[in-house]
Amino acid sequence: MPTSLAFLTDPVLRDGLRGRLQRVETRLNEAVKSSYPFVTETSVHLVEAGGKRFRPLMTLLCADFGDADNDEVYDAATVVELTHLATLYHDDVMDEAPMRRGRPSANSRWDNSVAILTGDFLFSRASDILADLGPEAVRIQARTFERLVTGQIRETVGPADGEDPVEHHLQVLSDKTGSLIATSAQFGAMFAGCDEPTIDTVTRYGERIGVAFQLADDLVDLTSDSVDSGKTPGTDLKEGVPTLAGLIVLRDAAAEDARLADLLTRPLDDAEVGEALTLLRGHDAVARARQVARQWADDARECLEPLPAGAARDALAAVCDYVVDRTG
Repeated sequence: MPTSLAFLTDPVLRDGLRGRLQRVETRLNEAVKSSYPFVTETSVHLVEAGGKRFRPLMTLLCADFGDADNDEVYDAATVVELTHLATLYHDDVMDEAPMRRGRPSANSRWDNSVAILTGDFLFSRASDILADLGPEAVRIQARTFERLVTGQIRETVGPADGEDPVEHHLQVLSDKTGSLIATSAQFGAMFAGCDEPTIDTVTRYGERIGVAFQLADDLVDLTSDSVDSGKTPGTDLKEGVPTLAGLIVLRDAAAEDARLADLLTRPLDDAEVGEALTLLRGHDAVARARQVARQWADDARECLEPLPAGAARDALAAVCDYVVDRTG
C-alpha cells in the first residue's frame, strides 16, 4: 500500500487521495501485465512488494492546483512509478543487491539478465502510455531519463580529482532522485491544466523535495531498527553504497574515526555492518546529514510561496516535514 497519508491534516484531501492513489495502483497492475506469463511474473515482482508510491503521490498532490481528476493525471502518475520501478531493477544489478523491499531482488531470484530486461520492459510500458500524453510529455520524460542515467554514471565513476565528494553526492541525488520527482510534480500540474508559473513552481519544489526525500531515506537505513523502510537497516553499508553521513565522515575524518573510515570504504559482512552502524549512530555526521536534508526540505517549502493558499499548498508543505521526520 502507498505511503501513509497520516501526515496530511485535511481529512477531505487525505481521504480523496487514498481513493486516487488506489486508481493509480490499479493502472499500475494493469500496465505490468504481458502476453508472456513469465514477463508478467517478473514485472509484478516489485509492484506486489509495495513501496511508498511517493512519485505518484507528488503527481496527484500537484494536480490539486487544477483539474485533479483529469484522466491524464492518472496516466502520468502511472508513468512516473513505472519509470521508478524500472530503475530499481537496474539499480539492483548495479549494486548486486540481494534484497529489495523485504523480498529477494529480481536479480537474485532470477539473474541479472532477467532483471535488466524486466526494467527495460517497464520502461517500454511507460513509453507506451506517454505516447498518448503527447510529444511534450515524451520530451520531458526523455530528458528526465537522461538525468537518471547521467546520475547513475556519475555515481559509478565517482568524484573527479579535487572534487568535493559531498557535493558530488548531492549532484548524484539531484539526477537520480530529484529529477524524476520533479517530473512527477510537473506532470501533475501540467495534466491538471495549470498555468506555466504554477507548473514551473511545483517542478522546482519537486527537485528539492526529491533530494530531501533521498537524503532522509538513506538516514532511515542507518538509524531505524525496523524494516519499515523496505530493507534491513545497514543495507547501504553492507553493499558499499555511499551516503551523505558516511561521506561526511570520510571527508572530515579525525584520528579517532580511523576504524569507521575503514568500514565505510568497502562492502561489509554482517558483523562489520553492526559495528559500522553503532559507530555511525554515535557520530555527529548523522545529525549533520539530517540538517542537510532539512535544508533541502526548507528550500522546497520556500518554492511554494507563489502558489495559492489552501489545502493543496498546505499538503505540499506538510510533505517537507514528513520526508525529513519519517522513520520508515
